[in-house]
Amino acid sequence: MERRKFLTGAALAGSAATLAAPASAQSKVEMSIVSTWPRDFPGLGLPAQRLAARIQELTDGEIAVSYFAAGEKVGAFDSFDEVASGNSSAYIGAEYYWKGKHPGFAPFTAIPFGLTAGEMDAWIKYAGGQELWDKLSGEYGLKAFGMGNTGVQMGGWFNKEINSADDLKGVKMRIPGLGGDVLAKLGGSPVSVPGGQIYENLVSGAIDATEWVGPYNDYFMKFYEAAKYYYFPGMHEPGSMLALGMNASFWGGLSANHKAIIEAACNEENARTLAETNANNGEFLNKLINDHGVQLREFNDDVYDAFGEAAEEVIEEARGHSALSAEIFDSHLKARAEIGAWTALSDTAYVQKRNNVLNR
Repeated sequence: MERRKFLTGAALAGSAATLAAPASAQSKVEMSIVSTWPRDFPGLGLPAQRLAARIQELTDGEIAVSYFAAGEKVGAFDSFDEVASGNSSAYIGAEYYWKGKHPGFAPFTAIPFGLTAGEMDAWIKYAGGQELWDKLSGEYGLKAFGMGNTGVQMGGWFNKEINSADDLKGVKMRIPGLGGDVLAKLGGSPVSVPGGQIYENLVSGAIDATEWVGPYNDYFMKFYEAAKYYYFPGMHEPGSMLALGMNASFWGGLSANHKAIIEAACNEENARTLAETNANNGEFLNKLINDHGVQLREFNDDVYDAFGEAAEEVIEEARGHSALSAEIFDSHLKARAEIGAWTALSDTAYVQKRNNVLNR
């Protein structure tokens, strides 16, 4: 009698275990991520890899992530189509890379004379930015979140001094997004090449100048070997947000818990990337100047005024693309006026006063 009970219990337990295994297997989600940056790329590639690993870690492996750096599965600028088609689950990149698809993507990275990192975060999360991003991305079968920010970028590396707007005429410069359109308005030639190919183009003379990010990121690119003039501040990317763009069907098939974890992981990496960038920029700027003879230059008012006039034209042209583009740009510019007014009274005013006192 006892033996029969034991065997029956064991059989039931075995059946339960058999049933549990498929349920567990079914809950596992395969997520393939393609990146626009090379593997182990300081400043941009590393945050992308961190996010991929973090999603798997926070889900305790329920989301199994396969990460492919630029060129390992598709080319950097092929990532959008790769994910929109459903061949991969997600891409990590910068939305302004896709402005050729729709200019409305640009404000979700940065626009000339646009939002700083803090202002961008405020716009996306609390001033209608995410809702507009969802609207635009949805037209392409995508869902995206911000997953990093590199703050105010440097103006770029030049092989000659830029003392007036005329000095930009004929300059072949690697500069994507609407910043490239501003350069074109001033007579320059914008060139868009993936990050991993910039150095060779600069050294060979195929381009005369390049922007990238800032001292921390730029140091490892060794641009100082081909261009010694390092200009600031960059008008083109005042608070560049990076993005995780997911295939909408993949996103729609996730559980509420998995969606919440991915969004939380993006928010975490968004803060971490900005902190990492700010923590390292000062140190690496000193190395560029002291160890490699880089000459720091500030764009003068003449050049910046020319940037500003050209930027107004570029933004107005992008607004005119479609009703949705106008809606996105208007929202971004409204945030610049309203959130920016507070920035001027808080961060900007404080830093100016603090530095005036410290430098007396």
